[in-house]
Amino acid sequence: MGKRPWVLYTFITTLLWGIWGAFIEIPEKAGFPATLGYTVWALTMIPCAIVALININFKLEYDAKSIFWGCLVGILGAAGQLILFQALRTGPAYVVFPIISLFPVVTIFMSTLFLKETTTRRHWLGIILALVAILSLSYQEPNDKNVSGYLWLLLSIVVFFMWGIQAFAMKFSNDSMKAESIFFYMMLTAILLIPVALWMTDFSQDINWDFKGPYLAALIQVLNSIGALTLVYALRYGKAIIVVPITALAPVITIIISLLLYMVMPHFVVLTGMVLAVIAIYILAE
Repeated sequence: MGKRPWVLYTFITTLLWGIWGAFIEIPEKAGFPATLGYTVWALTMIPCAIVALININFKLEYDAKSIFWGCLVGILGAAGQLILFQALRTGPAYVVFPIISLFPVVTIFMSTLFLKETTTRRHWLGIILALVAILSLSYQEPNDKNVSGYLWLLLSIVVFFMWGIQAFAMKFSNDSMKAESIFFYMMLTAILLIPVALWMTDFSQDINWDFKGPYLAALIQVLNSIGALTLVYALRYGKAIIVVPITALAPVITIIISLLLYMVMPHFVVLTGMVLAVIAIYILAE
């Protein structure tokens, strides 16, 4: 891993996002809305950004090009989260999540087209297996939720492209600016979008302001923030066509933790995805 630092950073991101995914619903189920969870997440980005700036002696790049790319990466990711919340309010999760989960396809396409990234046939096999695994891992049981209109579908497709382009932009900007600067602007744009998250919050409902609300959310969301920072580093050293599919397999860890803690046996489709994910990670990490 010393010669391939992207492997270390990629697996740190995957591990942290997997743990984050296993516990993130606890505050929500305890009465702390996801939109307020976004606010807490944005705030947890601050200490991570400070650590990143310390690493470069606070020599932040603030030329127009750096600000543009850094903010673009941040807006695509943070705004995508808020749009996802709205899509889930009106659309069925069993359709929304599979659509969005395949965003690495966009990243792979753009990286091969514009960055001329390529790899071995073995790795391409791993990438294909990873994409199939990602789709399987996002499987949700159909529900009886009444769905009206198609706005939720449009929003899901928008997030699909936003997150795919974000990962590409993160890799592209790493060639011309410091990873730490990229993360700083990601933090900044996340903070600037907090008013939107607050506007989307229904404050007429009972909100849990105790430990299981904002405080537990902060302990969980900081895992997401650290994972985002290590992802920037992973894309500094590694190819986007390999790094992004691996990190998108974080639900494998989420499912394993959920199985151990809650004894919830995943669906056969999800189990199949887990097997494919393990094979894909083995192939891609070689």
